Amino acid sequence: MKQAILGWSVVLLLLGCSKGIPSGGSGGAAAQGGAAPGSGGATASGGAPRSGGATASGGTTGAGSVPTIAGCNIFPADNPWNTDISAYPLNANSATYLASMSPSTAFHPDWGTVTDEYGIPFSTGTGATPQPLTWNVDYGATESDKLPCPTGTNQFCYPIPLTAPIEGGSSADTGSDRHVLYIDTAGAPNNCTLYELYNAQNPTGGSGWTASNGAIFHLGSNALRTDGWTSADAAGLPILPGLVRYDEVKAGEIRHAIRFTVNSTQQGYIHPATHAAGSGTTLPPMGLRLRLKASFATSSFSGPTLVILTAMKKYGIILADNGSNWYITGESNEGWAAYMDGLVAGLRQVHGSDFEVVDTGAVSTAGL
Repeated sequence: MKQAILGWSVVLLLLGCSKGIPSGGSGGAAAQGGAAPGSGGATASGGAPRSGGATASGGTTGAGSVPTIAGCNIFPADNPWNTDISAYPLNANSATYLASMSPSTAFHPDWGTVTDEYGIPFSTGTGATPQPLTWNVDYGATESDKLPCPTGTNQFCYPIPLTAPIEGGSSADTGSDRHVLYIDTAGAPNNCTLYELYNAQNPTGGSGWTASNGAIFHLGSNALRTDGWTSADAAGLPILPGLVRYDEVKAGEIRHAIRFTVNSTQQGYIHPATHAAGSGTTLPPMGLRLRLKASFATSSFSGPTLVILTAMKKYGIILADNGSNWYITGESNEGWAAYMDGLVAGLRQVHGSDFEVVDTGAVSTAGL
């Protein structure tokens, strides 16, 4: 069942992050640096330049603007990911949903350094050769976005460099999430294209990528995926817009909602989500939007933890996948090394019960 049985996280408590987790964990190796993307190359978030021509990059967020990465706007200002929901009304089922979401459980930052292969990496570039995609599950061809190869021999051919970083690194278990996130920066700032793969396997030779799903998001548009379609995330959402990024935290502001997981979800979704991987009707649906209560005191917090909590009050968090309860997702980046102990300790003081569910629309089962 499309990702329904792949949503369980392996919680590595001693390490403070999850690794190689199907549908809801993080753990990806990436490289980074500051070089501008070259033609046909990938620029990865994280640390030292990768072999195979990929150099590093990250994102920037200008004051008063939508989030940006490598000069690309990450969706329009009125996109759900970028919407201020601090004044939205409460969802009528807020208390019911929260009661089923382990409200006494503390939050956990599910990311870390490239070296430790925690978090989800991403890369950027333009001019890459389109690579054919082969699907390793039956829904791959039916719920992935088509982009025909120039030769016409394959209906799925994405311009993702074969050197693009894979979540968990090239040695990650073949059954783990193994996300690949890539932004083609052509058309910047408003018309860049985000490509995301789920369960992408190591490319071999010139055969291109093998994956379970491929999703294309045009970053100048608010268009949703087809109702009932999954994506690289079980909810049918893009992953990259919801990551906590090192550059944002360093800049002192996150201007978008944050991706999170819980253990059990219902078989329904709220737009902008388009897919579900759960059961029943009383559990939280994919796409559920929550915010940190305005009454939650943040005066004792500082640094990266305060930046994240401030964003959670204004933009909230979006339920994107099955996984460990109250895990929020971030990018792989060497810069996190100096902050992870503080982030883990700080977010342990925040619990599910400190949140409330806001009303962003009705639950749908269309296409499921």
